Amino acid sequence: MSRSPGLPSPDELETRIGELRTAVRRAMAAGDRRAARDLRAELREAERAWDDAVLGAPAPAPREEAGRGLLPVREQVHQALTLLGAPAAPKLIGSVYAAFFPGEIPGARLTSLRRDEERSFRTAPYARPYYLCAALTADLLAPARGLLTVSTWPLEQRIVGPLSPRTDFLTSALRLAEHAGRGTPSPDVQRLLWRFASNIPGAVTGTVGTADPAVLADAARAELDVHREPDRRRREAAAARARERLDDAERLFGSRLRAVRASGRRPAINGETDP
Repeated sequence: MSRSPGLPSPDELETRIGELRTAVRRAMAAGDRRAARDLRAELREAERAWDDAVLGAPAPAPREEAGRGLLPVREQVHQALTLLGAPAAPKLIGSVYAAFFPGEIPGARLTSLRRDEERSFRTAPYARPYYLCAALTADLLAPARGLLTVSTWPLEQRIVGPLSPRTDFLTSALRLAEHAGRGTPSPDVQRLLWRFASNIPGAVTGTVGTADPAVLADAARAELDVHREPDRRRREAAAARARERLDDAERLFGSRLRAVRASGRRPAINGETDP
């Protein structure tokens, strides 16, 4: 996809997004809620610009016959995960791709995808611009069962703790709603948004089976504000341990032979722990 002259690149936007997230946290820590609101608005604009640069316009594209996507499976999964912005299970990844992009992801191909990605990385590390990798559990830094992430995401974003399932659900709901709200949602998108809205207080206001993207975004954002900080602290602590104790491959695909606990005891081996 070509980029218009003068527009920032995705890499530049990612850097700006990281800077704005840090600035928001600092403003909240200082008690400056007005500055935090202004910075969050700027952050959302930067994220929308990143969506445009990577995903393109949200207008619906012609659908192909089931099972025939326009891209290789790993790129289809990458697009869906990029839109979700959080670790996700294969079933949700397939639903998001089918709703927002042309074609569908063959479910059978997702079963071995992460193993293929790990094998590729271990054979030739960093040979690809990104890898589809595992989410890591915050306690053991082991692969979280059934959750895929993208290697280029910050490590904190790829870790899941006790609050992360809800936080990630709300994050994905917010991102999908904002993206859908920039166009006219198709019936498939409406059904997907409804699945999220029906599990978020205050997100359902209209006809059963449909959701207003703006209402869904507001409801998801309001609840996300409650859970975000405690979840972030747990993820950051786990990420610090991962950077200290795991090698490059383990940071992407998890530690399988040992569990890296926060306690400081010797890591568990083959399911056994120190007395």
